[in-house]
Amino acid sequence: MTDIQTVGQNMETSKVGKRGAVVVPARLRRKFGIEEGGLIVAEERPDGILIRPAAAVPLEIYTPERRAEFLLSNAVDDKDYQAAVAEVRKLGIDPTKMPHQRPRKLKRA
Repeated sequence: MTDIQTVGQNMETSKVGKRGAVVVPARLRRKFGIEEGGLIVAEERPDGILIRPAAAVPLEIYTPERRAEFLLSNAVDDKDYQAAVAEVRKLGIDPTKMPHQRPRKLKRA
């Protein structure tokens, strides 16, 4: 007898192993793209546990200097640039020492 048995068209049973390990049937792993070492989410629901694939997204944490560079370089006009300069100073950084591009002067129509 195997550890996985078909119960219905969309249901299969599986035994719970040591430390709560559950074997997800191969057919369902293939169908939902769950691979060995992949991440899943186990969500508590009123009628049981929902297990579904999860995705990990890398998170980049910016240093205050990098944030200052973004603020200064992404200003769209002089007013926006002056606001960025003020924010950079709040970070304790001298805006004149940061590599960045000032916004171009806009031509009037």
